[in-house]
Amino acid sequence: MENSEAKKVIFSGIQPSGNITLGNYLGAIKSWVKLQEDYDCYFCVVDLHAITVPQKPKDLRSKTLELLSIYLAAGIDPEKNTLFIQSHVPAHAECGWLLTCNSYVGELSRMTQYKDKSKKFGDSIGAGLFMYPVLMAADILLYQTDLVPVGKDQTQHLELARDLANRFNNAYSETFKIPTGYIPKEGAKIMSLQEPTKKMSKSDENVNSFILVMDPPEVIRKKISRAVTDSVGVINYTEEQPGVKNLIDILATIKGENPFDIVKNYENLGYAELKKDVADAIIEELAPIQARALELQKDKKALEEIYRNGAQKASYVANKTLRKVQKKIGFIPR
Repeated sequence: MENSEAKKVIFSGIQPSGNITLGNYLGAIKSWVKLQEDYDCYFCVVDLHAITVPQKPKDLRSKTLELLSIYLAAGIDPEKNTLFIQSHVPAHAECGWLLTCNSYVGELSRMTQYKDKSKKFGDSIGAGLFMYPVLMAADILLYQTDLVPVGKDQTQHLELARDLANRFNNAYSETFKIPTGYIPKEGAKIMSLQEPTKKMSKSDENVNSFILVMDPPEVIRKKISRAVTDSVGVINYTEEQPGVKNLIDILATIKGENPFDIVKNYENLGYAELKKDVADAIIEELAPIQARALELQKDKKALEEIYRNGAQKASYVANKTLRKVQKKIGFIPR
């Protein structure tokens, strides 16, 4: 007899606010491919979040389609998952407003990213940067999500989603499922190649600090050859050697091996050998993804069919939750 138990729901998304880094791919997308076999997955291009900072319209359009093509090229199957563009499901913005009215200024002002950016920009910081954690909560709660893949830097946002869900449930009766964090086994946190104590980021001013998914082989080799290591000269997997540790994490995540087993392969070898192997592994991993993504971007009709079907599937589920929320608040049904 078949197991009729419903699969647990996972929601995750990436902003199309620039080029996708190796960190995004290894830390998120690569592990999503494995999750699709065992979970009911909603993978989103979160374009509403991207506009919390100014975007060039032409770039936002092209980056949205590029990100969608990378999802697909990496192996995310639109038949097994719900793959969609956030702004194509209006329930996200609607639910975001309803949850905003159940949020407190105090809790939003304590968000680390807001605090960091407000120190830099003062009163001229955009209201969207203050409010976007509530929209993120709506993204998650609309799909009655069980699990949210998170890195350490996002746990605060997940906690807010949990707090808002509990607050609404307590005020209006059981409505939202309370989501929990999920750290995929394969998803390592990939650090900056130039400052290995910082997370790899596409917004870093130093282009040598990150590798982009669409970087050509010669650029990848150059960036890895310039990666910061140390003067120890011995390959170890330790916090005391963050640059070397980061290179091992990249290699281990791509190959699906234990970092300590990788260290054993480099006894009596130097950093140059490690860097060469890391560059080779990245190029080999990304080459088929790059080729397929470029192919997909040329076929606008096929991409359009995928994101339209995805938005339809997502809207069906999201609107059920939204109608429930509206009814409980006291709105007249449409």
